[in-house]
Amino acid sequence: MDSPVPRTSAIAPAPKTPPARPRSKAAASSSANSAPNATPAEPTPTRRPRGRPRKTAEELDDGNRRRKLMDGAAKLFRTQGFAATSTRDIAAAAGMHSGSPFYHFESKSALLYAVMSEGMTMATQSQQQALDALPTTATPREQLHTLIRHHFEILLGPRSSFIPVMLYEWRSLTPAQRKGIARIKDSYEATWMPVLEALAQQGALQAEPGVARLFIFGALNWAVQWFSPKKGKSLDALTDEALALFILS
Repeated sequence: MDSPVPRTSAIAPAPKTPPARPRSKAAASSSANSAPNATPAEPTPTRRPRGRPRKTAEELDDGNRRRKLMDGAAKLFRTQGFAATSTRDIAAAAGMHSGSPFYHFESKSALLYAVMSEGMTMATQSQQQALDALPTTATPREQLHTLIRHHFEILLGPRSSFIPVMLYEWRSLTPAQRKGIARIKDSYEATWMPVLEALAQQGALQAEPGVARLFIFGALNWAVQWFSPKKGKSLDALTDEALALFILS
């Protein structure tokens, strides 16, 4: 039962309710957006940047360290031999701690394989670039001149250790590694065959092209044993003499 309402001597007039103030458009919009049943606006999809993401400074530094390890290892493998070179020697040559090579390569054998495979891959690419730079009217003799000059560059140039390592440390590779290197090497040498075949058709090559290729590479590769820039012979002069030895003028 409800409590009785106390009686008063006079009934006070009810207070007037102030008229509703017109709401602004902004307030109405805000109220509408905050309503529980309002559908939230879909986020604008962000566009993915085109191309490969830029490498971080740490990734670039890792790449530089890997290259230093490979360059240092190639020189040591060439001068000391694979068996006589320790990972400590390789790390010291690259200015790193003794365990650093294993961060980039799982073993010394894997480093040897990388020296050969990446060296031959770069040589194959630069060889094709050298041929592509020739005019379309280049003769087979001019093409062979370019091939010989390029081969001397990778044999005797600034970063030339990987081919002597490949020649003299072939037995240090595993059978699977030899197959991998052989595929790259065959691709490099196959580029010479159309040029040698064209010279044979002209009567300028005094041997069957396949046999000539073996003789030519044997002679060129042996230059790592006796060539010295201190004797005053340039690679250009060496190329001219090699070309005169292999084909008829």
